[in-house]
Amino acid sequence: MRNREMVIDLFPLSGVSLSKQILDEIASSVEEMDPEKVVVLAKHAIDAGIGPADAVEAGIAKGLKKVGERFERGDAFLTDLVGAAAAAKEALDKVLRPAMEKSRTIQRSLGKVVLGTVAGDIHDIGKNIVAAMLFASGFEVIDLGTDVQVGAFVARSTELRAGIVGASALLSTTLPVQRDVIDEFVKSKIRDQHKLLVGGAPATEKWAKDIGADGYAPNAVDAVKLAKKVLGIA
Repeated sequence: MRNREMVIDLFPLSGVSLSKQILDEIASSVEEMDPEKVVVLAKHAIDAGIGPADAVEAGIAKGLKKVGERFERGDAFLTDLVGAAAAAKEALDKVLRPAMEKSRTIQRSLGKVVLGTVAGDIHDIGKNIVAAMLFASGFEVIDLGTDVQVGAFVARSTELRAGIVGASALLSTTLPVQRDVIDEFVKSKIRDQHKLLVGGAPATEKWAKDIGADGYAPNAVDAVKLAKKVLGIA
């Protein structure tokens, strides 16, 4: 209870200023790798009327992006990335995803999306944020998890008749597996039945075009826009 009271004392403002302050604190707490504080702040955000998708986009994702930028500059270590991701996952699993499920008002699914991190890669926080944002936007999301074998992408998307398949890779060593996934859809003669999207730190728009993907998104917000675009949803 003391932590929650402490958080409330941090926010003497109201309205838009309060919302921004809470979201900034969430981002900072992710950077600080403080899962307990991130969870408390996420709960406070929901109580203050901030949408869970906004808390993910302007809080969780913002904090992770800052840590990633520090890592690229050499100002942070791999342990910082892992710690920040763990803090973000706590808030997503315990607060924000359940809040999305509770507040979701869209009755008709915009379409099925199968997501997974490719074989050999166990990183999932970026994928998890994309999954949460897609769900909040009205898509039915089937998350295959991490270290997903090429055949599993094909089998599950075929079984579920998913309109979109998203393959994530965080490591440059696992990036080529995205090409393998697309090649497998071609070999199975079902390439035209699915929109194949790629993402992850080492992926680029050029890479997506080179391997024959239908699109690339650099972040969760753009992933939602891309998903709607490839399915022709206004």
